[in-house]
Amino acid sequence: MNFVPQHDQMDCAPACLCMIASAYGKKYPLQYLRDNSFITREGVSLLGITEASKKIGFDALSTKLDIDVLRNEKEAFPCILHWNQNHFVVLRKITKNLISSKYSYHISDPAYGNIKLDEKKFISHWISDTDKGIAVFLEPSKNFHDVQTPPEEKISFKFLLKHLKNYRKQLSLMFLMLLLGSLITLTFPFLTQSLIDKGINAKDLNIITILLLAQLSLFLGSITIEVIRNWLMLSIGTHLSISIISDFLKKLLYLPIKFFDSKMMGDFNQRIQDNERIEQFLTSQSLLTFFSMITFAVFFGVLWYYDFKILVVYTVLTIAALGWSTYWLKRRKLLDYFRFQEKSRNQESIYEMINGVTEMKINQLEDYKLREWQQLQSKLFSVNKRILKIDQIQIAGFDFLNQLKNIVVTFLAATFVVHGKMTLGELLGVSYIVGQMNSPVNQLVSFFRSFQDAKLSFERLNEVQNQKAEEQSGQINIESGFDNNKEGIKLNNVSFQYEGSNSEYVLQGINLLFPEGKITAIVGASGSGKTTLMKLLLKFYKPTQGSINLNGIDLEKLSAKSIRQNSGVVMQDGFIFSDSIERNIATGDKEINQKMLEKAIHLSNIDEFIKSLPLKSYTKVGASGNGISGGQKQRILIARAVYKNPKYIFFDEATSALDSENEKIIHDNLKGFFKDKTAVIIAHRLSTVKNADKIIVLKKGKVIEEGKHQELVDKKGEYFNLIKNQLELGN
Repeated sequence: MNFVPQHDQMDCAPACLCMIASAYGKKYPLQYLRDNSFITREGVSLLGITEASKKIGFDALSTKLDIDVLRNEKEAFPCILHWNQNHFVVLRKITKNLISSKYSYHISDPAYGNIKLDEKKFISHWISDTDKGIAVFLEPSKNFHDVQTPPEEKISFKFLLKHLKNYRKQLSLMFLMLLLGSLITLTFPFLTQSLIDKGINAKDLNIITILLLAQLSLFLGSITIEVIRNWLMLSIGTHLSISIISDFLKKLLYLPIKFFDSKMMGDFNQRIQDNERIEQFLTSQSLLTFFSMITFAVFFGVLWYYDFKILVVYTVLTIAALGWSTYWLKRRKLLDYFRFQEKSRNQESIYEMINGVTEMKINQLEDYKLREWQQLQSKLFSVNKRILKIDQIQIAGFDFLNQLKNIVVTFLAATFVVHGKMTLGELLGVSYIVGQMNSPVNQLVSFFRSFQDAKLSFERLNEVQNQKAEEQSGQINIESGFDNNKEGIKLNNVSFQYEGSNSEYVLQGINLLFPEGKITAIVGASGSGKTTLMKLLLKFYKPTQGSINLNGIDLEKLSAKSIRQNSGVVMQDGFIFSDSIERNIATGDKEINQKMLEKAIHLSNIDEFIKSLPLKSYTKVGASGNGISGGQKQRILIARAVYKNPKYIFFDEATSALDSENEKIIHDNLKGFFKDKTAVIIAHRLSTVKNADKIIVLKKGKVIEEGKHQELVDKKGEYFNLIKNQLELGN
């Protein structure tokens, strides 16, 4: 069974499935299993694991069992275990010590590696309910080998190398600087040999003076070249880093909303920081290694010229040193995934503390969160210790073989001098050459490490680059194609599930019409599917079953971008950017239309608040709305939706944080604005929905009532029960 590390914080279950599939001779891309296990920010459920395992040809059985029963299921290993109540690992095997009769449990933890635990420690992690733990047993079905494995995306540096094309002149100059530096370095052994043999041995001060001045001049030239090269490297590296991150963010922002459901903030931050390793590899390590190898090849030839025996000894010991380093680099590769995870969690924890500081203080969570962060630091320290241990073993072994090589070569050269086969100047020349050849070898080891780091970082960036963009060619713009059909938004037998075909329906069998140019209100208890329905209308998700038509055209054929460009939306979790109030309202316009801005501010009844501020609409508000109240935030969000003057309005509890006076003013203001616009409004308050042209009542994902306010009140059904305690209906 191949070990597969998790790439992101919530990837443990797909990684476990990858490992078990490999035990049966199948290799699946991690992204494929992510997509089929319905991963979210909370991770993957047992149902998600079952769905994904069926997709790849396994029969899955999830069960609770005690430790004695688990030990008797050896033929069913490897299996997946629910670990620490928030994680999944693979149990590879259970072994028994013949002397002590104690059991050992061999675990593959996608977040830590392969480990062996005694029974007491194993139970402490696995048992979750009285004396039982959860296990998922997977057995290949009859069609297991018939299931086609999807092709794994090949890692290609082409898209990164294209960034270098813009810096051809700077790279050419760097190339020239490195070439000159190599040529200067090449002259030093010959100058050293001449200094000894022709200067010191001949006792000629003129030659000694000339050679030393030549060495000084060449050294100054080498320093000048190094300074120029470092400035060029900084310039290219900085611009390349910006270009790589920009490319990553551009791709990221064009991905569908569903992609972000399974990603944590720390995962994205760590990926962005990862680009530094790619930039360093492309700009410094690659070029330096290239010229180091040229220098090595030249000195290799010179050493051959001096003595072939010395060259053979040097080459054998160098290959041994490189082989040692390569072996430990492979061991280090796995730990890089674990360090990425812990750094990601660390950033997530800090982000949460900073953004949730108010709630932390209110609920006295400071000490708890600080302890939680300290535990993360302890885990990160543990991973760093493992990396340091490997690095020290690798470096110690490499340095020992390197030093052994230097001593053996020096001994051979000294022997040749003693026997008169080599001059003292040649001995010093050989020593200098060996010293200069050691530097390229060290550079090569650094290159291998940098290449490995860059490759791993690129794999993580590539996971985003390989995602399918939300906008696809051939999709219809909402502005065209609606001349003859003004029916509105029609849902045909729409159902939706978040976690696959066996999960609970969030919406089921919805047949609805949101008439064009009319106001439709959606009401229902919390969890009835109202917000999910709105997200389907905005093309955040695709229906599991059925279809949605906008004026006769299937929503799947329409451009999501054009739908949102023509929609004014206020969601429950609407975001206020760290910018001025006017920029938060006129979000998409490069130049703000002042008349439209004033109208939006007036209709959302936020003009008095803005006038009271020192900088008026230029006043900057913090990210997520720091420094403004919930009601002010909602009014800015309403103004943002109104400013666009859209054809379609989608409001999800847009006035829930407003007092009754402000709510009434805004409703009165919006009556004229809603005219001839198709509006879908989710609300609990009667005052918000009673004047709608149509009211839809949802319960447990199904439409149970629809009609006008008075009709539904007269029915005394679900709608009546929802609003009967509100003031307008009295007792």
